[in-house]
Amino acid sequence: MLNVTRLKVLDAVARHGSVTEAAKELHYSQPSVSHHLGRLEVATGAKLVQRVGRGIRLTPEGELLAQRATEILGRLDAAAVELAARVGLRAGRVRLAGFQTVLSTLVPKAATELSQLYPGIELNLVDAHPAVGLDLLRAGKVDVALIFSHTGAPLEEEGFRLTHLLDDPLYLVSNAPDQRLEDHRDSAWVGGCEHCRAATVTACEPAGFSPRFAFFCDDTVVSQALVSAGLGVAILNGLALQAHEAPGIHATLLPDTPRKIYAATYGDPPDPPATTALLEILTAQRQASLAGA
Repeated sequence: MLNVTRLKVLDAVARHGSVTEAAKELHYSQPSVSHHLGRLEVATGAKLVQRVGRGIRLTPEGELLAQRATEILGRLDAAAVELAARVGLRAGRVRLAGFQTVLSTLVPKAATELSQLYPGIELNLVDAHPAVGLDLLRAGKVDVALIFSHTGAPLEEEGFRLTHLLDDPLYLVSNAPDQRLEDHRDSAWVGGCEHCRAATVTACEPAGFSPRFAFFCDDTVVSQALVSAGLGVAILNGLALQAHEAPGIHATLLPDTPRKIYAATYGDPPDPPATTALLEILTAQRQASLAGA
């Protein structure tokens, strides 16, 4: 039978690739680590590690179990911290992964309200691209991941649950007013991450051209600086412009091209109380912004 102690040992060995380093982290002796690995192999009936020279490496079966061990340990850690929150949300923790523009716009407001309503809840933030955020969420290392989708298609992978927060419009950003996409058929373009570049290509398709990317930069402040200097044009989202708008740039709304922002959670409901509290605050912010629109 699997037990938590042996899963912790396997997780440490997988991360360090070394029995010695795993023993140091866990404050075990090396023979104790080897013993736990041996007992885990007996319990599973699978060879989990193999010796390579003076070191070891995981077998495919060992890698599979180590990945599941990371998920299980993350869930157990979250459960232990959140258990106290069952009594009136007087204590607890919620871990949030988000990308740059939500961390600089939506999240500070939500964090402030969370601390005012529930001062006993600890909020931990991680700056992560949506794909990385979902990996952290699946592994149990965060409780909520803020993600975006340019296609609007729902996330099909089993286990994720999405709460739609808002539609974030896209803008053509240039250093001259009243510009159209057609005006920049032959211009140099500033592109962001792979997903954002794909959205730029899609936005330019109705204008009959494919953008020529001359610069690649995930930092929207740098992108705006390049545009302001006349080195290219870009398509940026509204949250990026809300967080920072460089002098000398002009933003033209591109209708019918918003990206959708979601809060993702993982596993079967209900969510832990602290997670639910944060989701309710994020959703209320969306409703307030719609009412004020």
